[in-house]
Amino acid sequence: MSSLLETKIAARQHALREQGLLRQRKVLSVDHALNTNASTSSPRFVFEGRAYVNFSSNDYLGLSRVPQLAEALHLGAQTYGVGSGASPLVTGYSDAHLALERELCALTGHEAALLFCSGFSANTALMKTLFDQHDIVVADKLVHASIIDGLQDSGAQLKRFLHNSLESAERLLARNQTSALITESVFSMDGDCAPIFELSALCRQHHTWLIVDDAHGFAVLDGYHNADAAKLIDVQVVTFGKALGCQGAAVLGSQALIDFLVSNAREYIYSTALSPANAALALAATQYSTAHPELQQKLLENITLFKRLCREANVPLLGSDTAIQPLIIGDALQTLQVAEELRAAGIWVGAIRPPTVPVGSARLRITLTAAHAAEDIATCVAQLAQVLSRVGVPLVTERQATDEHR
Repeated sequence: MSSLLETKIAARQHALREQGLLRQRKVLSVDHALNTNASTSSPRFVFEGRAYVNFSSNDYLGLSRVPQLAEALHLGAQTYGVGSGASPLVTGYSDAHLALERELCALTGHEAALLFCSGFSANTALMKTLFDQHDIVVADKLVHASIIDGLQDSGAQLKRFLHNSLESAERLLARNQTSALITESVFSMDGDCAPIFELSALCRQHHTWLIVDDAHGFAVLDGYHNADAAKLIDVQVVTFGKALGCQGAAVLGSQALIDFLVSNAREYIYSTALSPANAALALAATQYSTAHPELQQKLLENITLFKRLCREANVPLLGSDTAIQPLIIGDALQTLQVAEELRAAGIWVGAIRPPTVPVGSARLRITLTAAHAAEDIATCVAQLAQVLSRVGVPLVTERQATDEHR
């Protein structure tokens, strides 16, 4: 006889499978013959004996495959060992961590930084530590799950404004005594950018902090990504697993904020610190991305090429100008079918379904990197147009797709 928990698990998994929403891991491997010249070949991996071109990675600048950064990790491990060995407040905080924090502050203009092992833990720790039941927080409707989870844990009253709507945000700020407004720089599922300058002006007008989850914008976007960032943004969360190609995250802000988090953030106090080897790697990756602006330029060229080819093939993109290029299909099962047919052609893209995105907006999430070769981008678009036509997904213009989504 099954226990209550076994029955619940089986029923839930069956329901997810029937709806096309069941999530399962896939074991990927590296074929070194495919990566002998990482500087000129598109990112590839092997799954069940077959090679695929990877159009689902957040490694936007291709830094995860740069030999100099692999050497930086090796040197960091030789110098510090492979782990930190303790929480930061015991003996886990080293000069490698301090050097990375100082570099991040120099780049953004913030006074201080605090390192975490992931962007998710950085966001949840910030939200649940900074806010409590006395706070009213307004946030963009599409902010990341880690922000929502942290705010729920905090007990703060959350009010959400319409996505990227300055008018909606201003109404909430005017009606409430708000502690902070929270947004993302680049939204991970739609690929569009928040109006940071305008939101900053609104927050200054209403004496409210602006908090930006900068996971998908850091080291990629221009504009506020420089030493003046702190003049616009009160708290900036950056992650190392996207454009920097490695692991970890940081909360950047005032010295008073960082001191407060050091004393009160349970995720920081009770977790083994990010390994100093990874901190040394993140420092090297930060410096490498700064010293090689041609990588950002190459990424922009690849984005432009992909969008142009999709426009010529009437492939209905959402209108993003970033490395994240969503194509909304709607039905979860049909989205999986399209993704599987692309895989049959050697193209691997993400099939994003509820609850990650709202019901009825399941999509392909195609991500571009500076490492993609032009011929692989062209192949991806050609195969995408063929599969969409064969499966019966309507081919519309980019503008039509954007208007319908809004």
